[in-house]
Amino acid sequence: MVTAEARARAAPTRADSGAVSGYHRHMKIYTRSGDDGTTGLYGGQRVPKTSARVEAYGAVDEANAAVGLARALLGDSIRIDAVLDEVQHALFDVGADLATPDGSPSRDRIRPIDGIDVARIEEAIDAFEAELEPLRNFVLPGGKPAAAQLQVARTVVRRAEREVVKLAQAEVVGDQLRVYLNRLSDLLFVLARVVNARSGVADDPWTASGRRGSER
Repeated sequence: MVTAEARARAAPTRADSGAVSGYHRHMKIYTRSGDDGTTGLYGGQRVPKTSARVEAYGAVDEANAAVGLARALLGDSIRIDAVLDEVQHALFDVGADLATPDGSPSRDRIRPIDGIDVARIEEAIDAFEAELEPLRNFVLPGGKPAAAQLQVARTVVRRAEREVVKLAQAEVVGDQLRVYLNRLSDLLFVLARVVNARSGVADDPWTASGRRGSER
């Protein structure tokens, strides 16, 4: 399995960074170093795979994969795909940040999430929400496959945010990183609604009587 150290070293930066993205050409996929239940953070420190830091960047990794599946289901939604492409690059940066503890000699190689990244998410939310009818009820996840998967991605991001908050109770975590994950889950919710709306699928509102309404 690719270690956190290798992931951080190879982390693709966001599209506007000008850096070459992707894994190093000769990076080995398996190393056997994690067979004892530990993993290496960026900088060399080894920790249990159950540590709060590993749980946090592991959840971010899951979120990135969930977003990737949503992109695969999108079809011709070029504008949404472009936004999610940037999100996936940013999530890799988030993972690299979380894999590099404060005080690590490798911190200067990390590009932390900042207010500009948060603002870009908020701008995307505002732009896409302008296409939608005002939200008046909770909405059941579902509809088109891409919309349903965006809702799955949203919940994974929410879990990643909770893991990061837990980590931040014991170790230093950037404030904007937490804010970014919070806004990202909102964006994914809006995009799910947009995908359905563009396909002619109406919101399916939750109602208190929906669970056993047919019995009443």
